[in-house]
Amino acid sequence: MAPGEKKPARSRVVLTDISSRAWEHPADKGALVALRKLKGFDVLLKTMSGVFRERAWRLTLLGSAVRVDERQFARLHRLLAEVGRSLDATDLPEMYVQADPTLTAITVGMDRPTIVLSSGLVHHLDDDELRFVIGHELGHAISGHAVYRTLLMRLLGLGGLLNAIPGGAIGIRMVTVGLLEWSRKAELSADRAGLLAAQDPTAALRTHMKLASGGTLDELDVTSFLSQGAEYDEGGDVRESLIKLSLLQQQSHPFAVVRATELRRWIDSGAYTAVLGGTYPRRADDDGASVSEAAQEAAASYAVAFERTQDTLGRLVHDLAGWVGSASTWLGDRFRRGEGA
Repeated sequence: MAPGEKKPARSRVVLTDISSRAWEHPADKGALVALRKLKGFDVLLKTMSGVFRERAWRLTLLGSAVRVDERQFARLHRLLAEVGRSLDATDLPEMYVQADPTLTAITVGMDRPTIVLSSGLVHHLDDDELRFVIGHELGHAISGHAVYRTLLMRLLGLGGLLNAIPGGAIGIRMVTVGLLEWSRKAELSADRAGLLAAQDPTAALRTHMKLASGGTLDELDVTSFLSQGAEYDEGGDVRESLIKLSLLQQQSHPFAVVRATELRRWIDSGAYTAVLGGTYPRRADDDGASVSEAAQEAAASYAVAFERTQDTLGRLVHDLAGWVGSASTWLGDRFRRGEGA
């Protein structure tokens, strides 16, 4: 192919009427299904967010960034339309490019979600990689993650005030830790949405490699990168396990290497191929989604993660849980025998 020549357009599957439940991580889905059952809760949080706050953010973007349209960053405008078509999105958010050399993207706003891409991201990523990132952000918007993000930001803002209340700091800390754990799982959900939008696993993995390396692939290798992720995820003694827990305390996003590993696992599980083949939940059935089933999926996903882990603390927790379960069964049998005697 001659330099500067465009690659031929590749056909992508249109996932008609796909529900966001198709890409949501079980730990993310359980919370979102329950939230959607609370009619009016989103309206309450939108009120808490404030009409003026969102308008101020949009006015800031209008005044300091570049809005993507048919004439400005037309390439990004085309990519947004393409990922919207793949995910059968009925309403596409506005998108802006902001001067920032770091490789970042964010979706903000509850009433009118807006995607903001950094100039560094646009500069370092090719079309296939940008399609994955834009699909990731569109996945956030469709799933309604801004609702929980807003709640998390409000709680973090209340931290200083609640420190003055006896027991308040402990309570807010427990809730915040839970919301940060949800936030990390929401990022895994959005990665799956990005993959379903781009439908290019190689580009998705390249994107995480660029996020980790600062935008270069010249000296990177996919196999080594994924092996590095597996070593982080599964290895280490008790000290390293505790350090990892400490590192995640204030993290709203999983590390880039971990995200790549998790996305690779989702692909290898067959779930990605199944969705492309048409096996996925429909938006028309969202109102009938079961909260208990979503909660069971979330619990099962954590159980699988514990079984898979090879680090010492993970094995200890898993073995202890198994011992407690066995002891409970033994005591139950003894109790029933006593009753029957």
